[in-house]
Amino acid sequence: MTEHVHKHQEHGHELCCNTAIQCAEECQHCADACLENKPECASLCRDCADICRLCADFMNRGSRFATAICQICADICLACASECEKHQDEHCQKCAEICRRCAEECRQMPTIAA
Repeated sequence: MTEHVHKHQEHGHELCCNTAIQCAEECQHCADACLENKPECASLCRDCADICRLCADFMNRGSRFATAICQICADICLACASECEKHQDEHCQKCAEICRRCAEECRQMPTIAA
């Protein structure tokens, strides 16, 4: 593997990992805010926060399953974004935005890992 390709992979993993951590934090905030009034939103946000943290953990330790976890993470992030976009609350809109960005980063993991 060339040094350039290796640096690209490292940058891609780091970017995806950082985005997943940001997404987990935003989803947890949204889940807490929606817990009483929007139970479906809160539930999806908790799921998303959990998978994003797991995804970041798998990437950080270089797990051979990181790409698979990233794909599942992308699916859950998109479901969470779709739910949050239904609500006008600022925290829901911020959550939807970071979820879509995280899904995009996670979808690129196979190309980064290749």
